[in-house]
Amino acid sequence: MYVPGIFAANMQTIHDRYAHLLVHYCLELQPGEKVQYRSTHLAEPLLQALMRETLQAGAHPHFDVSFRDQDRLFLEHANEAQLAYVPTAYRESMETFDAYAVILSSYNTKHLQTVDAAKSKALSAARSKSRSIYMQRTATREMKRTLCVFPTEAAAQEAGMSLPEYEAFVYGACKLDQEDPTAAWLQVRADQQAVVDRLNTCKEVRYVNADSDISFRTDGRIWMNSDGRTNMPSGEVYTSPVEDSVNGHIRFNYPGIFMGREIEDIRLEVKNGEVVQWEAKRGQELLDKLLETPGARRFGEAAIGTNYSIDRLTRNMLFDEKMGGTIHMALGQSYPATGGKNESDVHWDLLANMRDGGQIFADGERIYENGRFTF
Repeated sequence: MYVPGIFAANMQTIHDRYAHLLVHYCLELQPGEKVQYRSTHLAEPLLQALMRETLQAGAHPHFDVSFRDQDRLFLEHANEAQLAYVPTAYRESMETFDAYAVILSSYNTKHLQTVDAAKSKALSAARSKSRSIYMQRTATREMKRTLCVFPTEAAAQEAGMSLPEYEAFVYGACKLDQEDPTAAWLQVRADQQAVVDRLNTCKEVRYVNADSDISFRTDGRIWMNSDGRTNMPSGEVYTSPVEDSVNGHIRFNYPGIFMGREIEDIRLEVKNGEVVQWEAKRGQELLDKLLETPGARRFGEAAIGTNYSIDRLTRNMLFDEKMGGTIHMALGQSYPATGGKNESDVHWDLLANMRDGGQIFADGERIYENGRFTF
């Protein structure tokens, strides 16, 4: 239960606790390491705490702090050469820094809805080389990374909550309401490891619910334990399916959100790894365009949410994909750490409910029912 204002009287302590968790548990910063923090000016209280904590850890903090509408203005006014230019600071941080953290703190969650999709694709393509290096480096933790949220009015509105409610939701999901958040996340790591160990003995997994029946192979792939280090909060186990092994049909009954735009009630037919038919109740044109992206008709991820503190849709996939009792699959880019080989400029997570009769089978054995593992 989320209690409005529960953290208000002690917000400085919460920010300090948050910074400590990010610096020492998520990023594991060591003396002399370079870390890039990316956020907006709205996250200033947390950024101040991160500056203090990072310096105390002996690391070198760099900050990329954006202003209102910065991304929208760039996409609206940049010419072809400017879209193709890769900023030196971005390239250097992706390719050489020891750690990278994005603190989502949006002014407006819809500010990119009206930008030219072709410009967005051109910008993404221009940065694909640096992004690929980043994916390879983060797969081995040569580069440590994390993604988290600083609550803002815009994000609270998107989630259908007041700001105090949303603060309680975010900080509770991150276990910052506990005296020792690190110990709490270490327990999550231990609990999920039993699930990962079981799944890593399997060769085929099948997701079934009232509207879906889809299977995929995981030969030579690794199920990962998402324990709060690379995402905060976390609570999921995930892998990359063998690219040509996905077969069946699936309905994603939660909205698919891409750059702030929603696509509702997505249904996919998949044959030998490729999406061959698709439809949406709303947003069909955007879905069509997304699936034109190279690599976007194959799945780069299959996952199971395990965080039962997240019990509502917030329209932020950082939280929604971790929701206990759901599964998600991502079209596009695979995670190299899992052994995935699909490459794409998109990685688009799509979410389905499994709490009402959903089942998961591993090599034909039922291991999950009604949103819970059964072993």
